[in-house]
Amino acid sequence: MTRTDQPAPLWEFDEVEPDEDCICGGCGARRRARLHAAPVHEGGHAAARSVRRRAAVLVAAVGTALGGGAAGATAAPAAPPTPGGPATPHTDTPQGEVGGLHGESPDARSAAPGAAAQPVTRAAIIERAQRWVDQKVPYSMSRYWSDGYRQDCSGFVSMAWGLGSSQTTWTLPDFAERITKADLQPGDILLHNDPASPRGGSHVTLFGGWTDATRTRYLAYEQTSPGTTKRATPYAYWSHSATYLPYRLKALSPGGSSSDGAASAAFPGADKFGPGADNAYVTRLGRMLVERGGGRFYTEGPGPRWSESDRRATEAFQLAQGWRGSEADGIPGKDTWDYLVNGKGRNIDGGAALPPPPVTPGTGAPAFPGAGGFGPGAVDEQVRQLGEQLVRKGFGAAYTEGPGPSWSESDRRATEAFQRAQGWRGTEADGYPGPDTWQRLFS
Repeated sequence: MTRTDQPAPLWEFDEVEPDEDCICGGCGARRRARLHAAPVHEGGHAAARSVRRRAAVLVAAVGTALGGGAAGATAAPAAPPTPGGPATPHTDTPQGEVGGLHGESPDARSAAPGAAAQPVTRAAIIERAQRWVDQKVPYSMSRYWSDGYRQDCSGFVSMAWGLGSSQTTWTLPDFAERITKADLQPGDILLHNDPASPRGGSHVTLFGGWTDATRTRYLAYEQTSPGTTKRATPYAYWSHSATYLPYRLKALSPGGSSSDGAASAAFPGADKFGPGADNAYVTRLGRMLVERGGGRFYTEGPGPRWSESDRRATEAFQLAQGWRGSEADGIPGKDTWDYLVNGKGRNIDGGAALPPPPVTPGTGAPAFPGAGGFGPGAVDEQVRQLGEQLVRKGFGAAYTEGPGPSWSESDRRATEAFQRAQGWRGTEADGYPGPDTWQRLFS
């Protein structure tokens, strides 16, 4: 009996892979998206799997028809591996593929190599990054935030740079140019790509400014589990430090104005700044100072509430202009504001010595910078100042190196020893300086 129920070849296609020699923008964008796509078990889209599966079925069916059954069947060619991709599947992929806003297909302009982004200022980049920090955007390689960008590390940088699409760590350099460590300024990025694990081992952070004069730590804005964070980070990163490379957005605009135009407003008045001030102008001042090299003064923020960090960063900017005395008191006046909003004058030199805290009248001691400047995670020159004074006073036995700007257990133990020497016990000798400890230490 002759069988007549053999299955007919499958000729149905609902997606078509681009011709390799086609130069149109659509095919170019599709090839690039395919290059960075992942299989479904790594978080890729089922549509890509559908195309590969249908192609395999088609080739097998044609082989069967022409070769006379299984003996003459031609094996379907395997999908080409991603260049430098992993030999075995990874499940810890931290970023998705190139995609448009809200996960839509990217248009040819936003996905093509070398595509030009809209001009953006450094202040606008940091402002956008800070929004995600404030909103605590959860990390995800498949979800998209309300602004349309994918909630992973490369989506975060794409958002801050205003690219109009979510790129990957492998495509972000198409929108940027390589720079050196010495050239780094707020709004630039530090990028690590791992050829052995291009999706699971790559990462990118946004540079927010140096946190110390030695340029060994910087303020990093990054999208990492569980969500967007801003923290002092060793240069270039906690791991794989030697392979992180600095890049700068090609579409970066000169000047200090932000996208919302608020930075170009007239000077709001000296009463908007100083102790007790809490308003949007303080936030704007801090962000402009970060843009001009003042990021190392901030362990958090900038924010609307005036802090010692704002005063010291303002003073450092004023000193960088060559101003002295009442012209460099750390409180912005018309000239300081004009220089900042219009991009005038010199930036704060990251290698220059930090301005000392003001001396409290009648005591000879510098003003207490606040309890928030000390403790685990604190990174500031006031920590170094504390440690150096403890050493001068003879309480440096706890230090094996330093003192330095990063708070350590050595700082706590040395402070505790000084407090106990004053006869204090219990919570009065907990190793964390308060106003009384500070005044006695520097008097």
